[in-house]
Amino acid sequence: MIWLYRLLIVLVSGTVFNVWLLRLRNATPYRGGAATNLQEEFLAYGLNETVFYLIGGVKLLAALGLLIGLKVPQTVKPSAQIIAALMLGAIGMHFKIADPIVRSLPALAMLGMCLGILRLNKKAQGR
Repeated sequence: MIWLYRLLIVLVSGTVFNVWLLRLRNATPYRGGAATNLQEEFLAYGLNETVFYLIGGVKLLAALGLLIGLKVPQTVKPSAQIIAALMLGAIGMHFKIADPIVRSLPALAMLGMCLGILRLNKKAQGR
């Protein structure tokens, strides 16, 4: 199961880096409201630019914490918990503006992967 644990860590962190560093200016079918990029999506949710940068910074740091966790296991649990909490928030924002459920699927997938990381982390730590 260690391979699945490591795979989930790489998938979650890679997805965060992809969305926040490579695709933040791209339109996708999962953007909230009528947004054509990530910053517009935050505005569609009623969140300002400061929140956009704050959430982005926290997500990127948590994703980095997951990758560091491949060598320093103590960083995995808090990093996965932070990303999971942010995914719950993302799902809530989609519901807030009455987006179709399909737009919540990436956040649901990320939440599921974070929960998998946390479950496997518990087993890896022998608890």
